[in-house]
Amino acid sequence: MTASLGVQAFIFDVGWGELVLIGVVALIVFGPKELPVVLRTVGQYMTKVRRMAAEFQSQFQEAMREAEMAELKQHFDAMQDAAKDIHSFDPASSIRNQIEGAAAEKPKDAVPPGSVAPAAVPEPAPAEPPVATQPAAANPESPQPAPAGAGEPAAASAPAHAEPGKG
Repeated sequence: MTASLGVQAFIFDVGWGELVLIGVVALIVFGPKELPVVLRTVGQYMTKVRRMAAEFQSQFQEAMREAEMAELKQHFDAMQDAAKDIHSFDPASSIRNQIEGAAAEKPKDAVPPGSVAPAAVPEPAPAEPPVATQPAAANPESPQPAPAGAGEPAAASAPAHAEPGKG
């Protein structure tokens, strides 16, 4: 077998011995006078067959090239469309549109970030004085409890049911 331009051509595996045998049989069948004419005619037919095969091969390759060109043209057109989309791309307007779309979807009673809704903030609980675990005399740096009348009403600092002298 011989390869030519990616297409394999089949050649009969004929050696010199077989060629000599074919020549002797042809000489006997056609005779010495007619053998050159027969060989010329066979050569002309072989030339026609080779031309037809080459023409078919060239037409086939041309059709393949046209198919590839059509595919490349489609790919090129797709790339041109993508390039046009890139030229018309405006990131600022697309971000603005996304923000406006998100703002349109937001409920109207929602509080903007950074501001505090008055109903959402609980009122602070009154602070209770810390309970001392050590006696006041043992820790001189600890603050002394304020007298009963300093900042609170007297009723809040002393229990109402307490007896005088016990405390």
